[in-house]
Amino acid sequence: MPSIADLLERVPSWVGRAVEWQRLQGGLSHHIYRVDVDRVPYVLRVLEPAVSAAGLGIPPEQEIANTVLAARTVGAQVYEVLPDVPAVVIEFLPGRTLSAAEVCRPEIIPSIATACRRLHAGPAFGNDFDIFAKRAELLDVCARHDLPLPDGYLERSSTVDALREALAGQPLPSAPCHNDLLAENFIATGDGVRIIDYQLSGNNDPAFELGDIAAEADYDPDLVGLLAAEYFADTDEALRSRVRLYQVASNVTWTLWFTVHHGLIAGPAQAFDYAAEAAEKWGQAKESLDDPGLGRLLAAVSGRNPHHP
Repeated sequence: MPSIADLLERVPSWVGRAVEWQRLQGGLSHHIYRVDVDRVPYVLRVLEPAVSAAGLGIPPEQEIANTVLAARTVGAQVYEVLPDVPAVVIEFLPGRTLSAAEVCRPEIIPSIATACRRLHAGPAFGNDFDIFAKRAELLDVCARHDLPLPDGYLERSSTVDALREALAGQPLPSAPCHNDLLAENFIATGDGVRIIDYQLSGNNDPAFELGDIAAEADYDPDLVGLLAAEYFADTDEALRSRVRLYQVASNVTWTLWFTVHHGLIAGPAQAFDYAAEAAEKWGQAKESLDDPGLGRLLAAVSGRNPHHP
């Protein structure tokens, strides 16, 4: 990666101006900087090609293209693209980065649902995303690099297949989705919640977007129901169950994301414990996959009478 000093000189509008910079914390894969140019703040997002090469994100050129499209709805404005780096200069959103605890507050869930609807109503992205296809891809990466899987992971594949089949039966119309909405990717601003970081973006079932939010913030069934009702303006059991199944699928697949990141990308200087996060997500996924109530969710999504599967 070029030095930060070199990168600052590659942005034409910054040449000859007073520039200060600092590394921003929180990004798990790429290199993120706040750059103040004549006291006006920007964000410089430097993409690490090794991330997409390991299956942990979409190709840099696709991420940049989706970032540009998302700026029309809820994303930050894009001011400069450096495709050879690759890097992108985007708007520094004035606001508050949400925490996991805040995302769980019932009073903020309507704003999160509104932000998702705005993104999903925007222009389609140039790529698609499917959480089960991503699981297969990451399993292949683990096999090729001899990365150890969590105990019992493959033994529950038939249950994961049942989730996939149930969700494929009556799919919702595809929409441009973020697909990685942990709390830190929400920025609360004066004009509503905005969404950043399009590393895993792609057209997808919008119910996965909601299920992924629920997985990242560890929603209980009541909060999942509230989020689904706010997003769909409907309390339909099938829609609510669909989101809950995608909550399980999110934890199942992102277990492998952290497994691969720990095995192939993270270095000894990394402060974040990717292995511990993989173990935590698998613990949540395993509990859901082994829950006797899973059958009722599968039946509700499939349109069957849960008492007569």
